[in-house]
Amino acid sequence: MSTELGIGIIGCGNISTTYLGFAPLFRGIKLIACADLNPAAARARAEEYGVEAQSVEALLANPAIDVIINLTVPAAHFEVAKATLEAGKHVYSEKPFVLSAEDGKALRELAQAKGLSVGSSPDTFLGGAHQQARALIDEGRLGTITAGTAHVMSHGMEHWHPNPDFFFKPGGGPMLDLGPYYLANLINLIGPVKRVAALTSTATPTRRITSEPRNGETIDVETPTNIHALLEFAQGATVTLSTSWDVWAHRHGPMEIYGTEGSLFLPDPNFFGGPVEIAGRDGKIAPVEPWAHPFGKPNQEHPHGMVANYRAAGLADMALSVIEGREARCSIDRALHGIEIMTAILRSGEEGGFVEMTTTCTRAPALDPEGARALLRKPD
Repeated sequence: MSTELGIGIIGCGNISTTYLGFAPLFRGIKLIACADLNPAAARARAEEYGVEAQSVEALLANPAIDVIINLTVPAAHFEVAKATLEAGKHVYSEKPFVLSAEDGKALRELAQAKGLSVGSSPDTFLGGAHQQARALIDEGRLGTITAGTAHVMSHGMEHWHPNPDFFFKPGGGPMLDLGPYYLANLINLIGPVKRVAALTSTATPTRRITSEPRNGETIDVETPTNIHALLEFAQGATVTLSTSWDVWAHRHGPMEIYGTEGSLFLPDPNFFGGPVEIAGRDGKIAPVEPWAHPFGKPNQEHPHGMVANYRAAGLADMALSVIEGREARCSIDRALHGIEIMTAILRSGEEGGFVEMTTTCTRAPALDPEGARALLRKPD
C-alpha cells in the first residue's frame, strides 16, 4: 500500500489557495494538479503553487490522482462528487458536501459500492482548542451535558467577497455556509442530533455589494438569512443554534456547553484555536491552560490577530485512513448527518414544528496532541 495519495483539485476559486497552501504541511497527501471550468483560473493557481493545470476531464482520468478535492460552488458539489466516484477516485468536499440528505445518501451508496471514501470539511473541530474541550468533557469535568448555545451572527459576505452571489441563493445562507463548523463541533462534543425546530426569516429582499470589483451591484436574496434553531441531541441535551447575516453587532459567545457539574466556553469553531474557559459548580469562570496541541498553535495572520489554521487536516486524516485501513474523522456519515440537521432546520422554518432525523453518526475519534503530530510531515 502506498504511503501517499495523489491529490487533484476541482475548483480554483478563493478557497483553493487554502488547500494549496496548507496541504503540504501534512503526511499522506501530494498535490498533483488542479482544474476549473475557467482554464485561466486553473493555470493561475497551478503557476502560483507549482502544480499542473488540467481540464476537469483530464484530471478525473489522471492515474496519478487518487483523491479529488471538490471546491466547486455548493450547487455543483453533488455532480462533481458523483463524477469523481464514477472515475474510481476518493473525494473530499468543501462544505456543505451536498445540499440534501437524499443526495448524500446516494453518494454514500455509490462510494460503498465502489469501495471508495467520501469525506468533507469542516475539519476545524480537529483544532487544539476544540479537542481540548472534547478531552475535558470526556474526562467528566462537566458531568452530563444538558444544554448549550451557539451563535454565528454578522451582516454577511457582500462587503468583502469578490463574488458573493451564491451566499444568498438556495444552498447558501448562514446556516449552510457557517452552520457546518458549529454542527461539526457540537457532534464532536455531544454526539448526534435527534430532532430540530427553527424560526427563519429574511431582513431584506436584496443585498448591495460593496466589495471590488462589483461594488454597487445588487443580489436578490433567495434563502433565509436569519435562522434560530433548537436542537435535541440523542443523549438528551438541548442546544440553541443561531445563524444570521442580519446582525450588525452582538455579545454572544460562539459556543457554550452546560453540564450537571459545570460550564465550558469555546472559541469560534470556524478556527482551530483560541481560548477555552471552564467553570465548576461554584460558577467561577477560569481560563484553561492550553495543551501542547499542534493544531492550536497560531500560524497565520488574520485581521483580528494571529490565528491557528490547519485546514487540510481532515483531508490528510481521510487519506491516511485509506492507507491505514481505519475510520476517517471527517467521514461521510458525519457530514451527511450535519447536512440533514441543517436542511431540516430550514424545512422547519418553512413548515413549523419539529423535524425528526433519519440519519445518525458516532462522535469522531478524539485527536489528541500525539495524534495530531502524527498527521504532520514535520511535527514540532
